[in-house]
Amino acid sequence: MNRTAAVLRDVTLRDGLQLTGGLLATDRKVAIIRSLLDAGVPALEIGSMARPDLVPPMANTLEVIGALTEEELAKCWIWVATPRHVQKATAAGARNLQYCLSVSDAHNQANIGRTTEASMAALPEAMDYAHDAGASLQLCLATSFTCPFDGPVDPDKVLELVADERGRGTSDVVICDTLGHAVPAEVSSLISRTAALTPERGVVFHGHDTWGMGVANALAAVDAGAYMVDGALAGLGGCPFAPGASGNTASEDILFATRPHWLTPSSFAELVTLGEGIIAELGESNRSKAAQGARSKAGAFDWVI
Repeated sequence: MNRTAAVLRDVTLRDGLQLTGGLLATDRKVAIIRSLLDAGVPALEIGSMARPDLVPPMANTLEVIGALTEEELAKCWIWVATPRHVQKATAAGARNLQYCLSVSDAHNQANIGRTTEASMAALPEAMDYAHDAGASLQLCLATSFTCPFDGPVDPDKVLELVADERGRGTSDVVICDTLGHAVPAEVSSLISRTAALTPERGVVFHGHDTWGMGVANALAAVDAGAYMVDGALAGLGGCPFAPGASGNTASEDILFATRPHWLTPSSFAELVTLGEGIIAELGESNRSKAAQGARSKAGAFDWVI
């Protein structure tokens, strides 16, 4: 696939905020969403239906959904893990959902409170609710490479879930390097095998940058057939139920590497500035190498697309 055609989905407001502990106000989240869309980012993950007592930064997700227009919601995704989540999200207006389960039972128990099989068994009901509401539903497979509790994950276990008939109504398959331990050869192999196994669905890659392989893995995924890759501004994020998970691959770094057709030096500067504002609010550090590079010339964004 042409790298410039790869779709960045910015996940700052979901996976990016999970470990921060703080709750951004609804109007602030809406402002961030609109700034991202105005800059040209084509897809966003804006919240989660996870229990707010367990993941406090997601507590106002329904309010955020309700504050957006239909046109904005068409570009936004919501994390769900149960049929009830789908009902609540679509009732609020969500039209793109990511149904997440873990390949590893141990992580699925920690993250969702049930076995992987129980999550798969509930998937057809979740799809029915989504389709009745006119919403699309992705199948998201966390811990596709490594489990924080059980170690390396057999790729064949991932492919068994990809091939499971109960997931055939989903629009895409999301392959997740939840811990950021994968290397490009592993990503390339699993993405290409997934794409070959389910050609009727799109393939998405969600990576973390724990070992500094985030951009390399994202590029390997695109080259192997993924049409969409996830990133978060400033490299924010990580899973609160996956000890050792570092931040997401920075959206700025993915964009600098892929140079999509909509990106300009001006829009890149806007995104760097937006990310810096968010981490300043949250008291987090900026993990983006591209943002550091952009600032190394005292604010001169003069690279050529």
